[in-house]
Amino acid sequence: MALIETILFLLLAVVVSGSIARMTRIALPLVQIALGAVIVLISGKSVDLQPDIFFLLFLPPLLFLDGWRIPKEAVFRDRAVVLELALGLVVFTVLGLGFLIHWMIPGMPLAVAFALAAILSPTDPIAVQAVAARAPIPKRLMHILEGESLLNDATGLTCMRIAVIAATTGAFSLSSALATFAWLALGGIAVGVAVTFAISYAKLWVSRRWGEDVGAQILVSLLIPFAAYLAAEELHASGILAAVAAGVTMSFTERSNQALASTRIRRTAVWDAVQFTANGLIFVILGEQMPSILSRAAEVIDATPRDEVWWLAVYVLAIVAALAALRFVWVWTSLKLTLFRRRRQGPQPRVGLRLVAVMSLAGVRGAITLAGILTLPFVLGDGSPMPARSLAIFLAAGVIVVSLILATVALPPLLKSIELPPEPSHQREEDRSRVAAAEAALRAIEDAQHAMAEGRPNPDLYADTASRLMEIYRQRIASRSHAAEDDSAMARRIDEIERRLRLTGLAAEREELMRLARARQIDEGVARRLLREVDLQEVRYV
Repeated sequence: MALIETILFLLLAVVVSGSIARMTRIALPLVQIALGAVIVLISGKSVDLQPDIFFLLFLPPLLFLDGWRIPKEAVFRDRAVVLELALGLVVFTVLGLGFLIHWMIPGMPLAVAFALAAILSPTDPIAVQAVAARAPIPKRLMHILEGESLLNDATGLTCMRIAVIAATTGAFSLSSALATFAWLALGGIAVGVAVTFAISYAKLWVSRRWGEDVGAQILVSLLIPFAAYLAAEELHASGILAAVAAGVTMSFTERSNQALASTRIRRTAVWDAVQFTANGLIFVILGEQMPSILSRAAEVIDATPRDEVWWLAVYVLAIVAALAALRFVWVWTSLKLTLFRRRRQGPQPRVGLRLVAVMSLAGVRGAITLAGILTLPFVLGDGSPMPARSLAIFLAAGVIVVSLILATVALPPLLKSIELPPEPSHQREEDRSRVAAAEAALRAIEDAQHAMAEGRPNPDLYADTASRLMEIYRQRIASRSHAAEDDSAMARRIDEIERRLRLTGLAAEREELMRLARARQIDEGVARRLLREVDLQEVRYV
């Protein structure tokens, strides 16, 4: 019963956090962390964070959804930068930060310092999105950060696993480390792709023969990331990469496996609710762990050469500064090399220090870091306690909070008037696609009208109805063709005027239907159905 009450309090904190963040203008993740800490201080009860369970419950669906929805073309366009950040930067950070931590805190063995550096090196995709909601990051830069954070978790966790093996056994093999990384990455991706294809086509086969159950279709989409994650972990591959690969594969399979419109609409609503709830719970649970971690400050200081507790804050700030500096150096070098390789393609944009600073500060750490550091074993291979384990957990928690605060405070002023290479315009593609879809609709309506009217009485009824529908599509073709040739800006202005007028009309429809329902002049079921029709039309224009 106590566990159920705690979970309900956590969900309530997620609901309340949004209103508090809007009223106080404080970043949502920081509000949720604070609420989690308040719940513990008031109730005295907290969720026992089991890293394996945490990874299983929260990461697969969120990473799956990110892989599903992230613009593939945008990430592929900047694939060189994404891979350099997701792979090279992680290794660079592990080496640089590991030696720095060991130098600052000689009581922490080098292998443990490398393990801490490894779990601090990957950015958190959930935290990146949370920061983006507070400080609007340009789309192209956000796509790079999202692509990096989706891929670098496996690199960081693999480096941590290798460091832990070295710490517990006292041995390290470069060939074994490379083989482990290759299997984790390639095996995880292969499992994610295979699981998604298998489930998607099995679902399609059942739907074609016995019809489509909307609820079952949505539930299957929710289970796919867990299936991919568990299958990969069972094969000792990367469950995180499997969930990401499953989401990317899902975006391709759904193009050929058409679901019902009602399934897509309801599925989107369900996944939005899952994303909102899971994102919030992650930070609230993170806040719940903070009081117990901070209460051990006096204990963990014993593992350092200093006696004053405030030195822990110095260590945290030094690590945050080192992370930002290493990321700054790598990003600046990476962008310079990328532009150098593309020099034959024409004049390249200048790499400004402000852009590099934004990319450096946007690499925030989140709950994945805390859950990962909690997987540090308690004992070494000989049965002795793991040196400086509590200190590593404390430093990781401190870096998470400080990096979030730094990003939410420093990013907004840095993002003002930032210059980025322009995003390619897709307006012409949109216009051509609308025209092609309208032409296909005209042909289909005309063919269907002839087929329906054949041999039926009053064939003019079918012709008149078809003409009214076809006129709507002809107007769309005329406006888009005119826009492509003469004045596309005027066409878009007309679209905006039409959108606002339609929303005004739909709002009046809704108000009148509600008035009739309140006056009991229409049946409740009829009112609900008519309101749903208005809502679905409004979704097109919001």
